[in-house]
Amino acid sequence: MTHQHPPRTTGPLPTASQEILDPRHAINRELSSLAFQRRVLSMALDPAVPLLERLRFVTITCANLDEFFEIRVSRLQRQVELGLTASGTDGLPPNETLNRIHEEARAIVAEQYRIWSEVLLPELAAAGIRLLQSEEWTDDQKCWVETYFRREVVPVLTPIGLDPAHPFPHVQNKNQNLLVSLTGQDAFGRQSGIAIVQVPRSLPRVLAIPGTKPGVHAFVLLSTVIQACVGELFPGMAVTNVVSFRVTRDADLWLAEEDADDLLEALQGELHRRRYGDAVRLEVAGHCPDAMAEFLLGEFELDPIDLYRVEGPVNLHRVGAILDMCDRPELRYPPYTPRLPRGWQDEDDRFEWLRRADLLLHHPYEAAAPVLEFLRQAADDPDVLAIKQTLYRTGPRSPYVEALAQAARNGKDVTAVVELRARFDEAANIDLAAQLQKAGANVVYGVVGYKTHAKMLLVVRREGDGIRRYVHLGTGNYHPQTARTYTDLGLLTSDPVIGEDVHKVFLQLTGLGTPRKLERLLESPFTLGREVIARIDAQAARAREGLPARIQAKMNALSEPNVIAALYRASQAGVPIDLLVRGICCLRPGMPGVSETIRVRSIVGRFLEHSRVWCFGEGDDAEVWFASADWMSRSFSRRVEVATPVRNADLRARIVEECLAQPLRDNVQAWLLAVDGTYTRATPGDEIAFGVQDWLAGRGES
Repeated sequence: MTHQHPPRTTGPLPTASQEILDPRHAINRELSSLAFQRRVLSMALDPAVPLLERLRFVTITCANLDEFFEIRVSRLQRQVELGLTASGTDGLPPNETLNRIHEEARAIVAEQYRIWSEVLLPELAAAGIRLLQSEEWTDDQKCWVETYFRREVVPVLTPIGLDPAHPFPHVQNKNQNLLVSLTGQDAFGRQSGIAIVQVPRSLPRVLAIPGTKPGVHAFVLLSTVIQACVGELFPGMAVTNVVSFRVTRDADLWLAEEDADDLLEALQGELHRRRYGDAVRLEVAGHCPDAMAEFLLGEFELDPIDLYRVEGPVNLHRVGAILDMCDRPELRYPPYTPRLPRGWQDEDDRFEWLRRADLLLHHPYEAAAPVLEFLRQAADDPDVLAIKQTLYRTGPRSPYVEALAQAARNGKDVTAVVELRARFDEAANIDLAAQLQKAGANVVYGVVGYKTHAKMLLVVRREGDGIRRYVHLGTGNYHPQTARTYTDLGLLTSDPVIGEDVHKVFLQLTGLGTPRKLERLLESPFTLGREVIARIDAQAARAREGLPARIQAKMNALSEPNVIAALYRASQAGVPIDLLVRGICCLRPGMPGVSETIRVRSIVGRFLEHSRVWCFGEGDDAEVWFASADWMSRSFSRRVEVATPVRNADLRARIVEECLAQPLRDNVQAWLLAVDGTYTRATPGDEIAFGVQDWLAGRGES
């Protein structure tokens, strides 16, 4: 069997021609990201999705928008403040991009709250789940609320009356607050008329009201409780207005890593700053008077365009707590149990299994348990000498971290490459690093200036014929929860060539020296970007010669300009190109003379599409890869990533079938990208409805 692929290249990424990178040929990255939020939000209107899951999709878009403002909008605001005018690939300068973002984000927020108030609230009430406002309380409920307020809430509140001795407090990022206007005079003769009450983070944000009838759930927001009872905090004064507000702050971490003597110590300092970074967005309740909104904008040094009025709970994401407080399985997705590989439980010796054959796992349809079981066996195996693993996101109390710690206590040489800069998991990763160090493991933090995003596990074992390496490579994190909700691929193998390559990558991460030549794997920031483009160009060359050519790829995001340019070149050569891009896609498909043969679709469903798979060519000669990397500039130049070739014919065919061919048939949860950058949901029409996630889940039940 032969494989059509080009020789490996060296040097920097090739530069695409200016003609192909015409701004008209690119979709704005930020607007594409917001378009993805619209697709996620649409799930909240899908009658095929259970009611509580529809609520979850609303809360997901709220959390995603928070992060979007914390990271992407804050960066653009800094560029505008610095007077930077350089346009992005799409030709929009930072100030115009910001204007477009606010226009689209405001429309998304309005749709979130419309769905919440007009669709979900009535349907939840009809199902016996009610979120009560103060005017809806019965006398008994009002009595319970007031008692709870005095007993549980008042002891942790610190109302701040504003005056020269009590300036406006520096409220935390995304924390909900109340702005209270008052009349009258306090005990010290002060008449400032304004106070701030911060909703405490130490208390649950959603409260279950006791005493409801069986089958009925009644809830109230903590902020509603405080707002209704806030007058008790200011005796002798009259409350004239209470307005909920929330500020979103710049949460991007900026470290001068080359100047940091200790990356962990420097990052710990930055994490505290994240809670009090510059304000980037102000949300207020819809009834907020203009004067109070202007006052808050002034305090946070924001412009009117940064103000978002919402018709409902100011922090709608917090309403998601209801999901864990309602035992209503009929309103959720039915439980799904990932299947185990056939015969896995019949073999006690995982090393013996992997000496016979590779094990491919497709999560969440197949369980991640074999990877953890393999690691645990390695931790206790007397013949295992060393274990090395990259850790990007693992979750709290990670069983993978516990297994590594046990291996270290058992005398193995354990090395963990912990990525401290995994966004919003930094604090958790600092804690797990300390846990591993305490157990005696070697903990390193990757390479300065490059995030370690590769997903690798290496086990070194002494066997009768010498040293043997066992490897796990994957597209997803070593995280038990996301393994049940994200679609990812993982490969367990004892292939000696791949084992040697992974060994070399770990040496680069922990040691010093020039790049080591890898036989099979591609690695960022050295070979991965160049090799992807070389393979795209090779398919274009085949098409020009009249030979069969095809490109299929699945990823989370596509924004790298040189890759987009290469895909345009391939399209102009006549290569059929099918792209499954879940989120951001800056490529514009279907442009006459530029990208006519390119089709882009995004699948949004119960599970988050997370695997990265590439197929260059067709049939037995096709090259199939899976990777930790998306086709983004950061993935090729600012991260340590790996891509793995799949050489076994059966596994190659299975990956193409499950990750590319069948998703391209989806006419239920797929969205099709048009040349103008808009997405349209696919419909079955006269065809049989086919959802790839349901098909993959059902394969284990047949």
